[in-house]
Amino acid sequence: MATSIIQSPAYATMPIGQDVIFTLRNNIIVSNEIKVKFVANVYISINPINIANSTPTGTFKITPNNAGVGIFDFRPILESFVNSDNLGGNGSKYKGTPTSFGSGTGVHPVHITDKYSRNQFAVRYMAIEFSTQYLNTAVTPNVTINVDPINSSQFLIYNGYLTHSDPLTYNTPNIGFPGNNFSYGFDNSLFTTGTSNSKFLTNASTTQYATINDYGTVGILNTANLSYISVSLYDDTGSQLGSSIVVEATGFSGFNNGAFFGWNSNGSEQLFYFGFYPANLRNWSSAFQGFLPNISYYTVTAFDLNDDVITKTYRVNILCPNLKGFKPIRLGWLNQWGAWDYYTFNMKSTRTIQTKGTTYQQQSKNWNAPLYRIDSFKGGKKTLRVNATEKIKMNTDFVSEEESAWFEELINSPEVYIIEGYQNDALNSALNNYVIPVRLTTSSFTEKTIANDKVMQYTFEVEKTKTLRTQSV
Repeated sequence: MATSIIQSPAYATMPIGQDVIFTLRNNIIVSNEIKVKFVANVYISINPINIANSTPTGTFKITPNNAGVGIFDFRPILESFVNSDNLGGNGSKYKGTPTSFGSGTGVHPVHITDKYSRNQFAVRYMAIEFSTQYLNTAVTPNVTINVDPINSSQFLIYNGYLTHSDPLTYNTPNIGFPGNNFSYGFDNSLFTTGTSNSKFLTNASTTQYATINDYGTVGILNTANLSYISVSLYDDTGSQLGSSIVVEATGFSGFNNGAFFGWNSNGSEQLFYFGFYPANLRNWSSAFQGFLPNISYYTVTAFDLNDDVITKTYRVNILCPNLKGFKPIRLGWLNQWGAWDYYTFNMKSTRTIQTKGTTYQQQSKNWNAPLYRIDSFKGGKKTLRVNATEKIKMNTDFVSEEESAWFEELINSPEVYIIEGYQNDALNSALNNYVIPVRLTTSSFTEKTIANDKVMQYTFEVEKTKTLRTQSV
């Protein structure tokens, strides 16, 4: 019996933060040979993989267990090859200026993208060539040989993770394993464009809130059918303002909208970021700019080439300035599915500056001069340098139960930023003006419900991670 794969992930597209299990069997060799190992040549690439013409990224071996099979979990390996996207991809734009990493022009944070941005690090392809290895004692000298190679299917992995409550789908196993592949995994078809029930890569509510100055993107896991996204503007009576804004994703040579010219299977085109919030639309849309004073809310829906709806319709309500004059603070964080989520805290916030200085004892008299002199500005304990750290405590408005559960992702996120609002800035000044890295210092989170708490409001505290270094003396 040759090497066979009797267990593998159930779905060709999967978040990498889950067990990635492959189980191998080769009964004849395991029963009759010595020093048997199962060998896995793992291939990882941004492009679809042709194993015959590729060099493996890594080779791993495992000894058969007491049941005579080899069980691999590739999650710890694969999660090193996907990462968060913090910059817009090549061809994406900010206020009309395209990004070109080769020339260093137009480079901007992904959060402030005009229309679309392809991913750079969030998606990779993975395929594995398995074989069985043993010590051949039939020849002299004895040699270790690999036999019975077999290739896995090709998988698309992305920078997401599963919680303990996310449902896993199991295929019913046959105890004898006569060629049946016993698989389990997370069915992420809900996050794959295709039906009017499909979601963007977020657990956020389909109703969002933002000020006219707020930036942000949504992730779209694409399967060759995204053609355009329609944005419809409405006033406070529910009447539509003008025609819908159509943001084409395909059909433009040179990635004019930051997406692609005709779909292909390159990994960078399997996941997009769309400039979803008001400031992104203000960057480029004259229609949005023209109706800006009258927009109460707008809706966002994705369509395929046949003009069929392929996602849920999302609604963004425009937040009015707080009557008490509180300054809005917008946080962006890496969400469960490897894209970005945002929330604008428009209630009371407080800022605290903590300083830590280095001191020394200074002489008050001048001994190294032609004449002895006492200087009144010298002497006593002096500060050599002051390092300042800023902390911000912010409060939500009253939120729904759905939003309450969603905030758990903010607590768990490894990347959190303050996202600054729309500015009339120079085209190439975007790198330092909009994204402020912070660390969430709120260490506990109690999920509230209407039944327990009646009304729900949360307080979070963040600390800016960059220390302000003042002058040294």
